This record gives sequence, C-alpha cells and structure tokens, in this order.
Amino acid sequence: MVRLALILPALLALGGCQLQPVYAGGSSSAPASLMADIGIAPIPERAGFMVRQALEEQFGRQSAAPSLRLEVVLDDQITAFGVRGDSSAARERRTLRARFRLLDAATGTVLVDDTASADAGIDRVSSNYAVVAAETTALERLSVDIARQISARLARYARAARR
Repeated sequence: MVRLALILPALLALGGCQLQPVYAGGSSSAPASLMADIGIAPIPERAGFMVRQALEEQFGRQSAAPSLRLEVVLDDQITAFGVRGDSSAARERRTLRARFRLLDAATGTVLVDDTASADAGIDRVSSNYAVVAAETTALERLSVDIARQISARLARYARAARR
C-alpha cells in the first residue's frame, strides 16, 4: 500500500511532462520515414564496411532513390598501455570515432553534422591469434555502437524537424 502511495504521484507527474516515444507511429513515424530515405555513402576500410553494415541494419528498408545522403568519416585507433616487466603492453584501448553528416542529396545542404564515439578495452595475452580475435570482436561491437548512436541522433533530428 505504501508503494502505491509513492508511485501514484510519480505516475501522475509523468503524464504532465509530455514525453512521447520517438518512434510513435511505428513504420510511419518521422524517424522511420527519414531513415528509409537515407542513402549511405561508402565508408573506406574494414571498420567502414562494418559501420555501414550496422547502419543498414539500423535503418531497415531503404528507398530506391533516396533524397538524403549520409556521409561518415571514421577514425579507428588502438592505443597500448599498461607495461609489463618485459616492456610489452598488458592492455589496449580501441577507439572508434565517427564524424557524420546528413545531406540533402539534391542540393548538398548539410542537415546534421555530428560525431559519435565508442571505445573498448582489450587484454593483451601471449597468443597473437587471441589478440587479433579480441581486436576484431571489439571492432564489431564498436561498429554497432556507433551505428546506434548515429541512428538515435538522426531519429532526434527527424522528430525535431517534424514539429
């Protein structure tokens, strides 16, 4: 009974804050419509391929003739730290940064210019194969994280532009 007395005022206050789901309306929502109308420019190198693939999964179905173009420039770095007694690195940090721009395909007008970043820690072990596998797995996770950040930022843009 006490919990109900504490929760009820919070629920009533929440109703007055006018929060609305970004994807209210499902596939006909402003973010879903915007993302279906975006063509993703090629992104060089392996990290670019992985980010582009993750973006395509985030955006879903795409228009045959998109009116918007997404350009992404990546900065992928691996930094070693934590020195062992034999002067080898004990850990690595893989950082993936993306600068992305959403452009009107017809005019080239920049609609969104933003950045996203993610990083992951990697343990350095004696097996080179294990280190390469850990770096690759980290890149896969970081690519998905970057794609989610870009997707969320574009969804907020679509929601704001609709008003």
